[in-house]
Amino acid sequence: MRNTLFIFDIDGTLTDSVPMYLESVTRSLAALGIANIDTDYNNYKHHTDSYALRYNYERNFNQGFHAGLLDDFENDLVYQMSRFDPVREIEGAKSLIQFFREQEVPFCFATGALPKPAMIKLDQCDIWYDQNLLSTSKTHESREGFVNDAIRKAKSYYGKKNFDQIVSIGDGLWDLKTAQNLSLDFVGVGDKNKQKLIAEGAKKCFTDLNEFKKTLV
Repeated sequence: MRNTLFIFDIDGTLTDSVPMYLESVTRSLAALGIANIDTDYNNYKHHTDSYALRYNYERNFNQGFHAGLLDDFENDLVYQMSRFDPVREIEGAKSLIQFFREQEVPFCFATGALPKPAMIKLDQCDIWYDQNLLSTSKTHESREGFVNDAIRKAKSYYGKKNFDQIVSIGDGLWDLKTAQNLSLDFVGVGDKNKQKLIAEGAKKCFTDLNEFKKTLV
């Protein structure tokens, strides 16, 4: 596995944070003065924070937003998250990351969230990360964009020109579609979307990360 790269989604894959975080996104959009918010997030063109802000801002105000607004959005997300209880890990997440570190298996993180909220969720679950291995929608609105960025960062971090295999690990259909679009292998996590993932072509799906880890040892 030492020349296999594992790319982890965060919300719903490593941290049990999806309902809380979507509510935080809605509250933060409202705090920026956006009255008519499309909360059907699962059907967005891009399942990312940066797209949620641009899409809702432009459809409300009929104009593009300035770059600083993304920073304001990110900072307000931190505030909104502080109003909720800390999130918990998806079963086996902390243990799997620690196992990869001990076995020197390359891994990185790719999330549709913005950097500060992403790190807060990992911190609350005591899951190890390095910011140099974290790619977010702060710089890439599309999932393909920040997943490719995660691969680039991982190559630099681990001193690799290439990986023999790249495995994307996620819980949502958007994670699967991104992996398919980039010709990456995919592992599904969680029972909520399991049947949908299988129907769309996922060949490996596990209830939690403890179950997935058993296939590696």
